[in-house]
Amino acid sequence: MTLSPVLGAFLILIVCPILGGLPLIAWITQALAQRQLTQLGTGNISVSAAFYHGGQTAGILAVLSEALKGIAAVLLARYCFPNSPVWELIALMALVMGRYAWGKGAGTTNVVWGFVVHDWVTASWVFLLGGVGFTLLRERQWGRIGVLVLLPMVVAVLHPGQGDRIFATMLLSLLMAAIYQRIPDDLDLSSDTASSDSRKMFQFFRGDRALLSLDKPLDAAKVGNKAANLSQLRRWGYPVPIGWVIPPGDDPAPLIEMLHPSPEIPLVVRSSAIGEDSETASAAGQYDSILYVTSQEALEQAILRCLASYNDESAIRYRQDKGIADGAMAVVVQIQVQGVFSGVAFSRDPIARQGDAVVVEGLPGLATEVVSGQVTPEMYRVWIREEIDSKAYAQPISDSSPLTPSWRMPDWVDFDLEGTGDLPPRLVKQVAFLARHIEKQYHGVPQDIEWSYDGQHLWLLQSRPITTLLPIWTRKIAAEVIPGYIHPLTWSINRPLTCGAWGDLFTLVLGDRAVGLDFTETATLHHAAAYFNASLLGQLFLRMGLPSESLEFLTRGAKFSKPPLRSTLQNAPGLLRLLQRELRLRQDFSQDWQKVFQPGMAALAEQTLDQTADRLSAADLLQRIEQILTLLRRVTYYSILAPLSAALRQAMLSVPETALDNSQTPEVASMRSLQALATQARDALPNWDKSPETLWTDLAATAQGQEVLRAFDRFLSDYGYLSDVATDIAVPNWKEDPGAAKALFTQLLLNPVTPAQPTAASGWKHRQVQQRLDLKGQVTALYSQLLAELRWSFLALEQQGLAAGWLTQAGDIFFLKYAEIEAWVAAPEPDLQQQLTQKIEARRLQLQRDRQLTPPQLVYGNDPPRAKDDSRPIVFAASSRQLHGIGASPGQAEGRVVVLQSLQTYPEVNRDIILVIPYADSGWAPLLAQAGGLITEVGGQLSHGAIVAREYGIPAVMNIAHATQRLQDGQRVRIDGQQGIVEILP
Repeated sequence: MTLSPVLGAFLILIVCPILGGLPLIAWITQALAQRQLTQLGTGNISVSAAFYHGGQTAGILAVLSEALKGIAAVLLARYCFPNSPVWELIALMALVMGRYAWGKGAGTTNVVWGFVVHDWVTASWVFLLGGVGFTLLRERQWGRIGVLVLLPMVVAVLHPGQGDRIFATMLLSLLMAAIYQRIPDDLDLSSDTASSDSRKMFQFFRGDRALLSLDKPLDAAKVGNKAANLSQLRRWGYPVPIGWVIPPGDDPAPLIEMLHPSPEIPLVVRSSAIGEDSETASAAGQYDSILYVTSQEALEQAILRCLASYNDESAIRYRQDKGIADGAMAVVVQIQVQGVFSGVAFSRDPIARQGDAVVVEGLPGLATEVVSGQVTPEMYRVWIREEIDSKAYAQPISDSSPLTPSWRMPDWVDFDLEGTGDLPPRLVKQVAFLARHIEKQYHGVPQDIEWSYDGQHLWLLQSRPITTLLPIWTRKIAAEVIPGYIHPLTWSINRPLTCGAWGDLFTLVLGDRAVGLDFTETATLHHAAAYFNASLLGQLFLRMGLPSESLEFLTRGAKFSKPPLRSTLQNAPGLLRLLQRELRLRQDFSQDWQKVFQPGMAALAEQTLDQTADRLSAADLLQRIEQILTLLRRVTYYSILAPLSAALRQAMLSVPETALDNSQTPEVASMRSLQALATQARDALPNWDKSPETLWTDLAATAQGQEVLRAFDRFLSDYGYLSDVATDIAVPNWKEDPGAAKALFTQLLLNPVTPAQPTAASGWKHRQVQQRLDLKGQVTALYSQLLAELRWSFLALEQQGLAAGWLTQAGDIFFLKYAEIEAWVAAPEPDLQQQLTQKIEARRLQLQRDRQLTPPQLVYGNDPPRAKDDSRPIVFAASSRQLHGIGASPGQAEGRVVVLQSLQTYPEVNRDIILVIPYADSGWAPLLAQAGGLITEVGGQLSHGAIVAREYGIPAVMNIAHATQRLQDGQRVRIDGQQGIVEILP
């Protein structure tokens, strides 16, 4: 009887996945060995797992059961479609998908025996060629890839006219390759713990070469972090001595037979435990290293001793304390460097946990004396005055002898050196440069290196993360989002808003993998300055399939590296969800504006008009604050995604900043409004003597001038929410204190400025970016207005606190946290009042002390010690007096430096002035527009200062670290806003 094609296809596509999903191997292993495969090893239900955990008999029966599945699937397809071999391949694919989805296996045995029945000639050729290659090379991964590539090639040779068959075979190979990438391999487990009767066979099929060289890529999961790191460093071109690795469970005999150590060429045997030298646990000193191995007998004993140290009592206790699961130990064997000078170096100071110094420790002799702590080494501190490029100065290993390092330090790098002793100064500098260079290679993670100098060459013996210096906290971006010194109340409001919004975005992409992540750790305060957790954000972006520096790329124009392809593909569904959000961002904001934001703002405004602050109870004010926070939580999402969306579109579509109109941003809109008002005032005062002291009296004396004053009041009504720092509710805004706005208005009246005309641009690319830029401006204005409403509410609460006596002076409320204010309103007990008074005084004194410090750009570890001056005198090489930052507004300008720390003072600014400021917010716009050039300590191409500079054609360079200290009033500088260069002139 011949089945209809529809019924045949239905049987194949239903029966084969069910057949593949039957857990026959699990049943067999449970019956023979009483072991649950899902709870052992990798959790796979596979043939190799049956051999490993169940023994030889269970493994053989597992092979037979899976082989019968493959054969049955092919015979079913042949019965349903006797003249179509393609359906036999489809049946195998359906079987494999069921095997992977429900049976937790790759289906290798199914495919092997199914293909034998399908086409025994092709199978024979593939077995012959693949088997020879595997036996000779003993590389399991390459063996798999080779077979999957061979399979469609052999089919194409033997069946050249059957394109559909060739294509189906290719799909089968691709399916198997995809599954191999997604499931763990039981053959990666240590052969030492395999069932005794199948151990030898297991070791053969593992396929690991007996001799693993550090010149080859190594997997840390198989050979430990130390071996994998040394391999990576050597392949990057760093001066790592030649060496070999013995994976856990492998026989060391072949390596021992190959090597011939002697007193002239001694060897060193070192541990490389799984989990050692990680970012969370270094395991320094826990396992044995054996030096001066000078014979094969001594080498064998050294390897055994190193392996035995894994089970030392102290090592076991260390792993338990660090929460590291027991695993296995690999062994590294290297040629030992005959050190004339040796030691360690820390790319960042592990004690100070801040600053730019590299700490170098060393002594004559071997590095082990320094590492052991038995001898006090000489200590040096080195400051490197040049930006290090991690791609430079290292050459591939193939370019040099294996016994001679190729890595060289450039001669032009400028250093400051502190410390004296026996170590040659140039060697100390070379070690410092090597340590910082490796840190740069590892994306800024501080490194602890061991080094040795043999009299001719500097050698790198080890590099591992300084675990006590993690996480890394960075001022980059954080100093733009919320600059200056932060009051406790401001931070207790801003941190949950910002971290919550970031957490929502990360969860959108990561899905279930975000469960358990604490997104509140993405930001913190160190000495009253805001910092972002660079370590956590980098890991999150990598987990999302994006480069670790994605945030800097989008906000500041940093270089963009390629993310891991596997991670990107894994996160494709989440990234698509994020893309969908980005595509409908403007539509979503428009809907929220109509349904949520506009009614909410109207209700707040009506409440402010209808009731004065003293008529609202404390409970009413808290309710009002909660209403504002509810709105802010939603707006914060847009305040993060809108700028990122604009930056991403601009970068991808290559739209220049000069072609964009920033009129929707508060800084430009307020500037244009104030400038128009200044023009109106100029017409109203034709005979004005340009005396700032009489300006407002003169305006009030005429009808036309009074209209200007009313227009100024309307300006404050529209833009009174602006301030020095719009995101800090502790800073008075223009509506409360119009002195800043009046001073800026006077400056514009005295020194008119003309906006630069945007470059003519049109087309869909320009529209796509412009729409997002306009949206960013609308969101920024709404966010700032809500913060102004929030400040009004807290000031009203403060007035009640002053009247009740639980606050003593204006500004006290900003030294409390929001939860503390809620507690006082709920239960104003005398004991609580005393506690709050003490906290206010302590925090006020602490903020005063913090204001005396300059926040470092980077802080390492949690709870760092109090910042101290580690900057050292700024020294420039004789041939270069340049500072490098981010070019944010094109053009060149030369002028006199004026350093301005805040808007509390208003110096006279004109086109001959290069204004140097710590940061720029929306409220700075009118002042910035009058300068000839702009330099800021923080910021990027999307910062407020950059937008204003481009609006008025002013060259601007952002992100010059400590610019307000490095540059002094009166100095002459030349800036290049295209290249991001500041040149100090004689």
